[in-house]
Amino acid sequence: MMNFIWLIPFIPFLGFLVLVFWGKYLSKRTIPLVGVGSVGFASLITILAGINFLSNPPANDFFELKLWTWMNVGGFAPSIGFHFDALTLAFVFVITFVGFLIHVYSAEYMHDDDDYARFFAYMNLFVSAMLMLVMADNLVLMYLGWEGVGLCSFLLIGFWYKESANAAAARKAFIVTRVGDTAMALGLFLLIIHFNTLDIHEILQKAPVQWAEGSSIATWAALLLLGGALGKSAQVPLQTWLPDAMAGPSPVSALIHAATMVTAGVYLIARNHVLFELSPIAMETVAIIGAVTLLLAGFAAIAQYDIKRVLAYSTISQIGYMFLALGLGAWSAGIFHFMIHAFFKALLFLGAGAVIHALHNEQNMFKMGGLKKELPVIFWTFLAGSGALAALPLITAGFYSKDQILWFAWSSEKGSPLLWAAAFFGAFVTSIYTFRMVFITFFGNVKTHVHHSPGKMIKIPLIVLATLSIVGGFIELPHNFGHITIFSDFLSPVLPEVVLGHEGGNTELLFQLFTGATGLVGIYIAWFFWFKNPSIVYNLKTSSFGKSLHGYLINGLGFDWLYDHAFVRPFTWISNINKNDAIDLLYTGIANGAQGLNKSFSRMQTGNIRWYATGIVIGLIITLAMVLFL
Repeated sequence: MMNFIWLIPFIPFLGFLVLVFWGKYLSKRTIPLVGVGSVGFASLITILAGINFLSNPPANDFFELKLWTWMNVGGFAPSIGFHFDALTLAFVFVITFVGFLIHVYSAEYMHDDDDYARFFAYMNLFVSAMLMLVMADNLVLMYLGWEGVGLCSFLLIGFWYKESANAAAARKAFIVTRVGDTAMALGLFLLIIHFNTLDIHEILQKAPVQWAEGSSIATWAALLLLGGALGKSAQVPLQTWLPDAMAGPSPVSALIHAATMVTAGVYLIARNHVLFELSPIAMETVAIIGAVTLLLAGFAAIAQYDIKRVLAYSTISQIGYMFLALGLGAWSAGIFHFMIHAFFKALLFLGAGAVIHALHNEQNMFKMGGLKKELPVIFWTFLAGSGALAALPLITAGFYSKDQILWFAWSSEKGSPLLWAAAFFGAFVTSIYTFRMVFITFFGNVKTHVHHSPGKMIKIPLIVLATLSIVGGFIELPHNFGHITIFSDFLSPVLPEVVLGHEGGNTELLFQLFTGATGLVGIYIAWFFWFKNPSIVYNLKTSSFGKSLHGYLINGLGFDWLYDHAFVRPFTWISNINKNDAIDLLYTGIANGAQGLNKSFSRMQTGNIRWYATGIVIGLIITLAMVLFL
């Protein structure tokens, strides 16, 4: 079975080819059979491969499949090959299974769109590229998948490209993520120089031998790879593209910007954990960036009107938790939160899409309200996802995945009270903005009536994801809650265990009670200020200080303003001045000179034989004079 894992990325790619070349000839009943079916088949192969991997684990805890040598230049010979271990399986399962549910949802959600085939073609290509990224056995092939998902993100964010705002959002995502990709490319060049290979397994074996811990070269390599991770995973300072990316259809937001692509940076760091462990500076940088990001994005989410932008900032914040865990050396905790986040965030984006669809494309939460009774399935599933996002104690998966990170922020060797405080306060803010969204959208008076009731193809994926958002966390429980470690044991052959600086069961229990109670307080605050007494918030928001603060938060804490003034406007100004730049003038001068000579020589072609004879005689005289006198 393992010899057929190449089919996992290939089948969605085949679906893409079919839809690109023959999509316009297929009916609207056939298009989703290709688009949904290809990802479903990839998911089925993943499950079978996973069963085989778990029942007959390979000798080295990983399986490699090399199809052919891609290129061979001076001994540098990357292959088209795949590496399959526990970390790969976790990511491939999320990509194919959650991706399949999103494709099923899309079959109904996008049914009336004129570009139905193009949509599924892009979605299939994205899934194929993402699978290539996480299955690649070398960093060159991973980079191919990395750029592939960047391309698909551009295409899907700007799917409705006739609206200029959507096209601008797509360009912004492409340009901002290219900044990180450039850093990553430089990191790959650095690794080639020192190892003459980009085979991941080989680099991770050689690096500890060749580089000492704390080596400046190891630090530079790790930080350059981190640059790529920051772009794809929308972490500070490259987070500005993700909120605008909500211009794409809701299934796009669920697939690319919640469940898969934005976690590519998490995968990159986890896969190359040996390089990062060689650099304490890089590890500390990852943790600090994660802590700062989760706080800043959480504050921005509180002020948003657009339901999808709330979820966008929430995604940035939750990936910040994953980065914090990775920076602490709590590798399995970060990956566990990745998986649980994929369940509940895909659910929330799909739920938000169902609401938007039902209200005839209305995205402003303050024009919603009272949907609890009109959309009961959407409400209850959305509530399950919101509970998981807010880490509702004991009964949601999000509590168990986030609790691990909070505990390790305090107790791990690389943890600190400051990192724990950031994570704790971020969780408190998360519970506020999450249930602010719930109360405004589903409670109170109806402001916009439902125009369209979602069908089964929309409801079934929501129910499945809601179930996983509740029960998914029970595969990894703290020692004082039963000490179930199925997920961390599964990843232990690939990722090292976190090193604890101090621990204690009673201390952990107190932290859990404190964190759980704070989350409930956050929900109460959301209920009190946005449902019970919304006039308090309105009065604050209309005050001079409130207007300034609200404007600052709703615009993402000024990052877009800063980048606009620091980079965009100066670049535009220089470009306008330099329309006819010096290099163009040089080549224009050469062209003008050639044209001038052409005109001069063409005047000599008069057709008069006497002038030709005179010219020959003059040329002969000049030649003889040069021979005689020079």
